[in-house]
Formats: sequence, C-alpha cells, structure tokens
Amino acid sequence: MSTVWWIVLIIVALIAGVALGFFIARQYMMKYLKDNPPINEEMLRMMMMQMGQKPSQKKINQMMAQMNKVSDKASKKK
Repeated sequence: MSTVWWIVLIIVALIAGVALGFFIARQYMMKYLKDNPPINEEMLRMMMMQMGQKPSQKKINQMMAQMNKVSDKASKKK
C-alpha cells in the first residue's frame, strides 16, 4: 500500500511542478516584454521607410502611443 502512496505523491508533485513552472515562466515573459517592447521607435521608422513613407516624428509618436494603448488594454484584460 505504501508504494501506491509514493506513486500518487510523485504524480501530484510532478503536476504541481509543471503548473508552478508555467506560471513563473509566464510572469517572467510578461515582465520581459513590458521592459523590452518588441517594436521601438527606430524599428517603426525603418518599417515606414521600407513601405515608402517618409516618417515624421509626430506620426511615429502617434503610432507608438496607439501600440502602447493596445498593449495596456490587453494586459489589463488578463
């Protein structure tokens, strides 16, 4: 009977470890993406120039504000 309890304990510990690891990794990635956004002003400027647009600072600021607004809305939703 004690062997059954050891097997159950190992399975429960494995499930708890996987769940805990998932949530820790999720929090780490959310913090990393908040601190290091995937698109910055320089990247946005390069993309606009590749599309044939001449980016003004006002247009870049508007697009960055819009992207930040969308990302903040998405993070508050969760």
